[in-house]
Amino acid sequence: MKDYLMTYQSHILYIIVVIFSVVVLNILTYFIDKWYNSKNVLHLENDKIKPLKLLKRTLNTLWFVLGVIALSFVFVDRSKDKEIIGFFKLVSYLGLVAVVTIVAVSTTNRWFNNKIHEKTANKNDPTSFKFLRYLAIFSICYTGILMALFAFPSFRTLAQTALGGAGLLVIITGVASQEALSNIVGGIFIILFKPFKIGDIIRVTDSMVGEVVDLTMRHTLLRNFENKMIIIPNSIINKEKIVNYDFGESKNCEYIEINITYDSNMKLAKKIMQEECEKHPLIYDNRTIIEINENEPIVKTALINFNDYTVTLRAWAWSANYSDSFTLKTNVFESIKVRFDQEGIQMQLPLKIISTNNTNSL
Repeated sequence: MKDYLMTYQSHILYIIVVIFSVVVLNILTYFIDKWYNSKNVLHLENDKIKPLKLLKRTLNTLWFVLGVIALSFVFVDRSKDKEIIGFFKLVSYLGLVAVVTIVAVSTTNRWFNNKIHEKTANKNDPTSFKFLRYLAIFSICYTGILMALFAFPSFRTLAQTALGGAGLLVIITGVASQEALSNIVGGIFIILFKPFKIGDIIRVTDSMVGEVVDLTMRHTLLRNFENKMIIIPNSIINKEKIVNYDFGESKNCEYIEINITYDSNMKLAKKIMQEECEKHPLIYDNRTIIEINENEPIVKTALINFNDYTVTLRAWAWSANYSDSFTLKTNVFESIKVRFDQEGIQMQLPLKIISTNNTNSL
């Protein structure tokens, strides 16, 4: 045993040093991670992917792999030393690129999140920062991948071409064929011309109405009034006619339209509609000074259409914003129906019932 230890003394010391180094590096990584968490340098509470955890796992994996490669010197033939050294350098380079990329992405993300929070706190528009955050993170990740490809001779030419103007043009052309470029350009147009911003309520189609909560390189994210998320590609947003309920003045005029039968008291029905709208707490007085002095009503009503069996009455009910107008409309529909029932005003019956009644009368 003693002879064995004397013979392989240098190998045993080498193994001990390597294992000790890996353990020390893992312990050092642990304390650095703990210090970063206490200082909140890179950690973002609302991030779905915790950058520090990813960085810690990457470093621990790197130390382990490098340790295994270093230990292989003891067990592999000396003729393979050059290959092992080359593999050790490759793993070290890839690990360094990964660590730098993660730190750069995390730092950039945190800076943009701070700016977005600052803009939101000051009630300023954070839309541009939200879009540019995704663009900056994409650029960092794209550069990191290309730098990693430089480590492989077979991919080196591709990486050099991709970083050059001609290669970039080829990539853009390829991306455009998948309609991704149109989404990126659409996002740029949105932040340049600002048809809407984060927090605005917009309508793209009748089924796509909601509050803008995010703008990425690919899509715009809306939260509708059912609290469901609607994901709309930026290219579609730019093609559609958008109604922005918060662009300029936020006040909104809601049409309260009801059909009543021809033999109902039209004047009384108009009066009820006016009274129920005006007494609602969300009604907005949109009258001019002249109209107020002339004692014009807050809510105007009129007969707007003759139908086959009914006439259509409309009340113009103003509210401070689109959300209030929806609540106002649903509430006054109910209160008007109750008043109509009390006053004996008949609303439109279903067509099948009307047809049956007409047949019986004939």
